[in-house]
Amino acid sequence: MFGIGPLELVVIAIVAVLLFGPDRLPEFVRTAGRLLRQGRQLVNNAQNDLRSELGPEFADLDVRDLNPRSFVRKHLLEGMDDDFDEDKPVSAMMDDAPQRLPAGQRAPYDPEST
Repeated sequence: MFGIGPLELVVIAIVAVLLFGPDRLPEFVRTAGRLLRQGRQLVNNAQNDLRSELGPEFADLDVRDLNPRSFVRKHLLEGMDDDFDEDKPVSAMMDDAPQRLPAGQRAPYDPEST
């Protein structure tokens, strides 16, 4: 949950009790819960509006697909999903990746290519 561990939750709870006091803390918790529900509802409404405005072609639209990394991974690298590793360069994952020339050797040159 947001990368917060159990010990950090306990520390946050203790600080909240000390800061707000046991009398006002339930009111703040209710307000925070209400704001969280309204935020979720706002996001869901925005997603539904986006889907309805784009039309039936995009009925299966997932907002996470709009992230450029996931878009490329989903649409262009579908066949390479098993071989995909974010730490390796794409050229190292390809079977026909060009080989490096030994030190001192000149690159091939074709005078008719230009």
